Amino acid sequence: MIPTVDSKRSGARVGDAATSNRREFLARASTITLGSLTLTVLPGCGDGGTSPPGSTGSPVYGFLVDAERCIGAGKCLTACRVENDVPEDCHRTWVERHVQFTDGTVQVELVPETGYTDEQDGELERDDVARAFFVPKLCNHCDDAPCHQVCPTHASYTSPEGMELIDTDLCIGCSYCVQACPYGVRFINTVTETADKCTWCYHRVMRDEEPACVEVCPVGARLFGRLDVPDSEINRRLSEVPTSVLKPHLGTHPKVHYIGISDRVT
Repeated sequence: MIPTVDSKRSGARVGDAATSNRREFLARASTITLGSLTLTVLPGCGDGGTSPPGSTGSPVYGFLVDAERCIGAGKCLTACRVENDVPEDCHRTWVERHVQFTDGTVQVELVPETGYTDEQDGELERDDVARAFFVPKLCNHCDDAPCHQVCPTHASYTSPEGMELIDTDLCIGCSYCVQACPYGVRFINTVTETADKCTWCYHRVMRDEEPACVEVCPVGARLFGRLDVPDSEINRRLSEVPTSVLKPHLGTHPKVHYIGISDRVT
C-alpha cells in the first residue's frame, strides 16, 4: 500500500511510549477545590529547572524542512521505519520528487527508500524542466488539528509539549482522524489496527534526542528544535530565510515549515 502522495504509517512501540508519558504526566496533576469548583492543575513543562537557558517557558517545538538541501537520499525513510516499527505497507514520512515544467505542468513522484536516482526521471528533456526539487512530508502537528477534533474516544490528544499523539489503548480504529487530516499523514496501522502517524519521535524527544529522520539526514535538510529558545538553531534559520507551510488557507497552523518549495506544493 504505497501512498500516492497522500497516505502514511507507524508501529506500536511509540504509541506505548506516548501512552506511558501521558499517564505519568496526568499522575503528577493536582486537584484543587475552590468553593463549588474542582480544578485539575497540570504540572508545567518548564517547572523544576527543566527549561534550558534562554527559554521563555514551556517547550515549543518546531520542524524545518529545507527543500533546497534535500537530495532524496531516502535514509530518513528507513530510519523512521526502523525506529518506529513501521509496517512495510505503511509510511510515517515520505519524500516527493516535484518536477515543474516550462509549460506550467507539474509531475510528482514518490522517492523510494533506496533513494532517488537519475533513472527515475526517465525520458525527461532538461530543456522542458523549469525546476525540480524534493519535498519531505510528515505530520505537521497542527495547532488547530482537525484530526484531534473528530476523535470519538479522545484517543487523539495533545501532549504537554504541544505534539499531537495517539493513545492506542483508546483508539478503536474508526478512521475518522484519517479522513479528517488534510495532509494525508494519518493511517490505520495494519499490525495494530489503530490509527497511526508521525510523532516527531516523541519518545526520543523526551530523552533529549532528535527525531530519527533528522539524525540520519546526510545534508541537514531536516531540522528539529525549540522555538521557545530565542537563540536556537531553528529560530536562527527561520529568521534568516523565507519559509512557508502547507495549505495555509486551511487555518490549521502547521508546525512544519519549509524552505524552497513552490506554492503549488500541497
